This record gives sequence, C-alpha cells and structure tokens, in this order.
Amino acid sequence: MKKIINVLDYAEPILKSVRKGVLLTTVADGRVNTMAISWGMLGIEWGRLLFSTFVRTGRFTRELLDKNGEFTVNIPMRGSDPALVGKCGICSGREVDKFEQFGLTAEPGEKVAVPGIREYPLALECRVVCRQEQDRAAMHAAVIRECYPENVGSENWGANHDIHIAYIGEIVNAYII
Repeated sequence: MKKIINVLDYAEPILKSVRKGVLLTTVADGRVNTMAISWGMLGIEWGRLLFSTFVRTGRFTRELLDKNGEFTVNIPMRGSDPALVGKCGICSGREVDKFEQFGLTAEPGEKVAVPGIREYPLALECRVVCRQEQDRAAMHAAVIRECYPENVGSENWGANHDIHIAYIGEIVNAYII
C-alpha cells in the first residue's frame, strides 16, 4: 500500500538523504536497474516540480534511462538498511541483477513504468523533461580536478573522465510504500 505525499513537505529529508546516498532506478528492454546516487536537486522550473540527477555517460543506468525516459528516486527512511546504497554502488547492472543479488523488492510504479523499492520506501516517480550533457569547457578547473581527474572510463569505479548527463525529471507522483 502506498501513501501519496506532497514532495515539498519532505524536501528537507529528501535532500539530506540524497547527500548520503539514495537509489535511482530505471527500466528498459525488460531489464530493471538501480544505482547509487548522491548528486541530485529538487526544484521548480517551467511551473513543474522537478528532481534533477546526474549520471555518467558510461553507466548502464544511462543506457536504460535514454531508452525509457522515466526513473524513480528511492529514499531510505527510518528502519531502512543504509548499506543497500553502498552495495548497489559497487557493481554494474550490466552484469548483476541487483534486485536479486541484494534482495530488493520492486513495487510497481503508478504513473511510470519504473518500480519503486520497498526497502527504500519514499519514492519519487519522474519523467525526463530535459536531458543535457554537461559541458566540460564550462566547468571550473577545480571541479575537473576533483570529479574527473583520471583518464579512464566508467567501467572503473570512482573518479574517471566520463562526464555527467543531467536528467531533469518532472515528479509525477510521490509516495511512501
């Protein structure tokens, strides 16, 4: 059962959780994947309530997200296992079914084709309204040094050269499972 919520009433705990790590989930071609994220923004533009997230170009999640255009943001609440975000951040969905591997329970989306995750019960259902690859030339040199220092691809975890794509998703539904 899902309790519909007003996202703005939960803005502070959502953003505090993003900083620590939440799960971004998407699906395409019959495959569902979730990944750990700790970069995201909540805001309003074009008269719409939005969640913006950033995914490196080489990630499997990016491939699915580009095909589907929908995602959920899955946020832990009291009693949630904080280790799940770390587990989902150390392997690729290309090789591992993270739902099976880590015992995640998919809850069907209501307004999107992407599930929420019962173990991280605060869910934002989003549809991409804008996709923008970040411009390395427009970034401050310190950001390049700190976030994109190594000349290796996304198959290497941690800092690498793959730039992020900003996905701005309209929040079309929000609830607690």
